[in-house]
Amino acid sequence: MSVEIVCCIVVTLAALLYIFYLPGNIYVGSEKTRASYLRERKDAVYENLRDLNFEYKAGKIPDADYQSLKSSLQDEAATLLAEIARLESQPAGAARKARS
Repeated sequence: MSVEIVCCIVVTLAALLYIFYLPGNIYVGSEKTRASYLRERKDAVYENLRDLNFEYKAGKIPDADYQSLKSSLQDEAATLLAEIARLESQPAGAARKARS
């Protein structure tokens, strides 16, 4: 075998080891609850509403489209707020049962 082939094999093996090596302890983060997901989604919807309002005032969106998009985002925000309120009003034991 030539030196080039050996170098290619070594580099390939090193790259594969680097890509597929799993360390012993992997931090996966905290467990997401339904309420935390809904809060994140609510924040995203509010940000979309702010962006939509900005783009409308800048003249980039026609009035009919603005009204339609604004209405759908407001409906989604209302749904999210109702679901968050429902989850927060449940006792802790009922919330655990609902997740199971």
